[in-house]
Amino acid sequence: MLNENLKAIRKTKGLSQEELAIKLNVVRQTISKWEQGRSVPDAELLLSLSEVLETPVSTLLGETVAEPEADAIKALSEKLEVLNLQFARQRERRRKLLHGLCIALCAGVVLAFGVLFTVGSPYLDWNYQDPETAVMGTALHAMEWLFVRAAPVLLIGAAVGAFLTRRRT
Repeated sequence: MLNENLKAIRKTKGLSQEELAIKLNVVRQTISKWEQGRSVPDAELLLSLSEVLETPVSTLLGETVAEPEADAIKALSEKLEVLNLQFARQRERRRKLLHGLCIALCAGVVLAFGVLFTVGSPYLDWNYQDPETAVMGTALHAMEWLFVRAAPVLLIGAAVGAFLTRRRT
């Protein structure tokens, strides 16, 4: 019982036989003999062993200590891997969506410039004597003025966004 518990506790504490031997001022072979059940520590060394491993003597002598199961660690590792893959896919979907939006914004700005360039400003030829026509012409002129000033900033921002969200290989 002591040999099994000693080995399990030592491993859960992350100590090698050599490290434990140094802490107890014994040789590594002594630890190996204890763990193989070929010898047992005397009372003084048993107390020192209890202190070094921060474990009660009763646990060293009698209670069964379960080693962490490799299957449980492997299962946890697989679950973490699945989560990491899900997060990576989610991040990739967001990147693709943002990239597509940036490209669409670039295309929209260029298209709007093309339309304004070919159509011109037809409201400039309107008769502004009618109040409704004057309001409509002024509103169209204001929208065109805002677009012409904001579009370059939007285009540059969208182009930078498209560049930054591209797939890197």
